[in-house]
Amino acid sequence: MLSMAVASAFLPFLPMLPVHILLNNFLYDISQLTIPTDNVDASYVARPRRWDMGMVQRFMFGVGPISSVYDFLTFGVMLWVFRAGPELFRAGWFIESLATQTFVIFIIRTAGNPFKSRPSRPLLISVFGGVILGLIVVLTPLGEAIGFAPLPPLFFAVLVAFVVTYLALVQLFKQRFYAASGWRG
Repeated sequence: MLSMAVASAFLPFLPMLPVHILLNNFLYDISQLTIPTDNVDASYVARPRRWDMGMVQRFMFGVGPISSVYDFLTFGVMLWVFRAGPELFRAGWFIESLATQTFVIFIIRTAGNPFKSRPSRPLLISVFGGVILGLIVVLTPLGEAIGFAPLPPLFFAVLVAFVVTYLALVQLFKQRFYAASGWRG
C-alpha cells in the first residue's frame, strides 16, 4: 500500500489500474488457499503456545519495508532502465509484486531454514501456479487487453535477481528477528 501511495504521488499515471490490483490480489489469495495443508515444523507443535500479536506486529514492521524497497527498485528499473510507459510499468510491477508477495510464504512459514522445512505439495503447486498464471496473463493477448505491455526479455533476469535477493533478505531478517526475540523452536 505504501508503494502504491508513493508511486501515485510521483508518477504521471496510475501505477496499477483497479483491474490489475484485483487480479494481483485474486492470484495471491488463490495461491495461499492451500496454507492449511502445509507441513508444520515439529518444533511448532511440540508444546502449546500463546499467540503473540506483538511479535507478529514487530515481524510485519520488519518485513514490510523490505517489500517496499523492492517495489521502489522495480519502479526505478522500469522507469530508468526500460524507459517504461504506463502499460510496461504496470506489467513489470504486477509481476514483481505478485512474485515477491507470493514466494515469501516459503520463507516465513518456518522459523528455520526454508530448504530444510518442506512445504506441502499443494502449497508448492498453488504458489508456483499463481505466479505462472500471472505471467501467462501478462505475456498473452489478455495482458494487452487489460492494459499491460509485453515485457522485454531482460526484465525477466531482473525479476529473478529481485525475487532471489528479496527472499534472501527476508530470510536474513527472519533469522536475526528470531535470534533477538529469544524464540526457541
